[in-house]
Amino acid sequence: MEKVQPAAGLGDPYKNPELFHWLDSLEGAPDWLGPAETDAERESWAPWQRRGNHFFGLVGATLPGLALALLIAMAGRLLADLPTAALGFEKSPLSPILVAILLGLLIRNAIGLPDVYEAGLELALKKVLRIGVALLGIRLSLAATGAIGLAALPIVVCCIATALFFVTRIGAALGLPPRLATLIAVGTAICGNSAIVAMAPVIEASDDEVSYAVGCITVFGLMALVVYPYLGHQLFGADPTLVGLFMGTAIHDTSQVAGAGMVYLAQYGTPDALDAATVTKLQRNMFMLVVIPLMAFHANRARATGSIRSQIKAAIPMFVFGFLAMSLLRTLGDLGDRPFGLLSPEAWSALIKGATKIATLCLAVAMAAVGLGTSFTRLRGLGMRPLAVGLFAAALVGGVSYTLVQLLSPWVGNLPT
Repeated sequence: MEKVQPAAGLGDPYKNPELFHWLDSLEGAPDWLGPAETDAERESWAPWQRRGNHFFGLVGATLPGLALALLIAMAGRLLADLPTAALGFEKSPLSPILVAILLGLLIRNAIGLPDVYEAGLELALKKVLRIGVALLGIRLSLAATGAIGLAALPIVVCCIATALFFVTRIGAALGLPPRLATLIAVGTAICGNSAIVAMAPVIEASDDEVSYAVGCITVFGLMALVVYPYLGHQLFGADPTLVGLFMGTAIHDTSQVAGAGMVYLAQYGTPDALDAATVTKLQRNMFMLVVIPLMAFHANRARATGSIRSQIKAAIPMFVFGFLAMSLLRTLGDLGDRPFGLLSPEAWSALIKGATKIATLCLAVAMAAVGLGTSFTRLRGLGMRPLAVGLFAAALVGGVSYTLVQLLSPWVGNLPT
């Protein structure tokens, strides 16, 4: 009778090669074999299940970037407080917002940013920023918003007209493509990257032209964010309203204006500059509704009327209406002894403070995302001519803004709050 050989390792269990493969398993717990749902299972889902699954997917895609921006914003505050705690300063010379931006710049340009963070940072720059700006409206009544807007209107109109007229011509003189010069002019005059993105399809700008224009706005807008709060404080005799009008008309992008206002708030302890800068910038944003079709026809590259209308509709800054809605809420809540007939004055005051804190947090997260989203490597590839036009545009608008704010300063003051 033939003798059957035992299986490998059967006589000595410690020689069984499969033994250690299962040492990390738990009895009764299934091994992770991949996604729990098959394609067939997904096809059988009800609409609410599809929506829920899509929501979980969005959370998973955006959470890393949002968490990183929040962490950097918190680190910026801690680092900004170090001089106060370690050196005994009465007030820190550092701004938490500025430190957060610099931290973001350092991380992005020193070790790079993996793709997993991009969706969350884009959400911070597009949605979280706009939520923060809209919530700032609760700090101002409609009377205060209207007074600031009325004071800012002539400055805004003159800055926009000056930039559109001269920047396109200096671009032509330096041999810049007309569409690129138009994008830089619109981005400098109105609202930075949003205006560039809205304008580009109307004049059929190429991707490279859009990238160059956005790069110019990023470079000089960040420089203004860092310098203008301190420069404005010196130029306008520490009058925060005048400083806010200057920053709101001289700094390019909405995120950069909000960041500059928060830097001023952190350094000089008054929110008036942030309020004035925000209202002024939102007023500039609304000029997209007029400037985009005018610039399209001027460039003789407008396609169909419907195409222009679609671009204008897409460019409408809806968060402006959110700001006005919160301002209206503040106006109605301040009427009478009991806001809305329901709240005590103390509860209404606490609600305003809570909304303001949420707005400040949203803006801080957005500013950290600004730093994380700025790559010096990409900016180095712009070339000298676009940078020269961008520098000229920034200096021109800054100079016009300073001159007009100074001229109008006797009539700007004691604005309602």
